[in-house]
Amino acid sequence: MKKLLMILEKEFRQVFRNPAIFRMVLIMPVIQLLVFPFAANYEVKNVKLSIVDHDHSAYSQKFIQKISGSGYFKLTSYEPSYLQAMKSIESGTADLIIEIPKGFEKDLVNDKAATMLIAVNAVNGVQANLGGAYAASIIRDFNAGIRTDWIQPPAFNAQPTIEVTSSNWYNPSMDYKIFMVPAILVTLLTMIGSIMAALNIVHEKEIGTIEQVNVSPITKLQFILGKLIPFWIMGLITLTLGLLVSWLVYGIVPVGSLGLIYVFGMVFLFTLLGVGLLISTFAETQTQATFVSFFVIMLFMLLGGLYTPIESMPGWAKLITKINPVAYFIEVIRMIILKGSGFADVKVQFFSVLALGVFFNAWAVLNYRKRS
Repeated sequence: MKKLLMILEKEFRQVFRNPAIFRMVLIMPVIQLLVFPFAANYEVKNVKLSIVDHDHSAYSQKFIQKISGSGYFKLTSYEPSYLQAMKSIESGTADLIIEIPKGFEKDLVNDKAATMLIAVNAVNGVQANLGGAYAASIIRDFNAGIRTDWIQPPAFNAQPTIEVTSSNWYNPSMDYKIFMVPAILVTLLTMIGSIMAALNIVHEKEIGTIEQVNVSPITKLQFILGKLIPFWIMGLITLTLGLLVSWLVYGIVPVGSLGLIYVFGMVFLFTLLGVGLLISTFAETQTQATFVSFFVIMLFMLLGGLYTPIESMPGWAKLITKINPVAYFIEVIRMIILKGSGFADVKVQFFSVLALGVFFNAWAVLNYRKRS
């Protein structure tokens, strides 16, 4: 125990002498939490729209006014032909084309049906899919409004109707920041925990102080714990700062237990630090450790459910998420903050992350070669 305390004292002294570490732990997460939620926006607005109106009728003008005033589209050009509109897409001044055919109003009035062409710039797949979906939804709504105007109410034998009402649970205002901020906080902990732990031991190798440790009576377990505990504490400080920013800036107050978030955060950091320490036992230079850590972090985050729902991933990707601690913590922190879930609801995720933590840290301890 005395040897471990001596190692911890040495590590904390080393941390206090390095102001860059404090900037990474205290300043960087706060700035990222203030910026990322506004940049990582799933809402698509101001899609640049080009209209080709061959009909020039009252209904076509009414539709153009409806889609322009929806808030999702910004009318940037009004072209006489489809080929002219394609040039606006090629030049980047338009993301989506809607072509209204000649006889649009006549077909609606006489035939109760009309065609309309939607062409999207699919270079940006997300914007193309969402922009096309928004446009199709507005067209359906426009069509339903016209049908309501033309259908006369029956005098007798009115058909029963179903009135549908909806409610949004756990996020009534559908504010994407409430959904994104907890997940972004998890990614910040991931970067800090794994990279800093990986670079720490490798830095000892580069400056040569690792040789002094190798010939000392300190055991491998004591050495690994001495490297892990300081960054584990700093990770909890980062979690605290993140929760404070979430409350003060975004007004996010956990519905569930704050203590449960910290308990799960402790296990999560234990696992991530184990990953970082394992990387450091293989790497010989900080450059190697940085590249390997970056690869692991990108894999964890891309398959963690932040950008793509896990349910939408192919089967092989879903299998990888089973050994991804980031995926578990993103799911859990959203459950606790938004739904108020208790330990019984997250116990499977908790023990899964704990098992991963024991595995990675045990591997790191066994893989560290200490010469007597």
